[in-house]
Amino acid sequence: MSTAWMDIAAGRGALGIGMAVAGVVVVALLIGAFWLGARIRRREPGPPRPEEQPRLPDEGPVREVLENREPDEVPRSDRRLTPHELPGHGNSPTRTGASRPRRRWSEGGSGSFGSGGPGIR
Repeated sequence: MSTAWMDIAAGRGALGIGMAVAGVVVVALLIGAFWLGARIRRREPGPPRPEEQPRLPDEGPVREVLENREPDEVPRSDRRLTPHELPGHGNSPTRTGASRPRRRWSEGGSGSFGSGGPGIR
């Protein structure tokens, strides 16, 4: 009887044991991650109680305001300006502009994305 197959099987035993050890390590890491996550979650505050929930203002719900705003001019400079030097960052408030009618889509105008097509039918 030939023993060659026993030699081949014996050589792969270490690989099988290594794969089993790697599997046990992965499972242990996953269990550890779930355990650590549960510990962290226990330290977090619970959900807010009903009395801590936001309340509607006494004046009622806040409504949307539709107004036109005047654009601010970007100041001319010989050097690059930083964001806090631009208007609208606390040093110059924006202002309400004159009301203008809203632009509407007209028949025969450009379609979506400027394709020139008929648009929505």
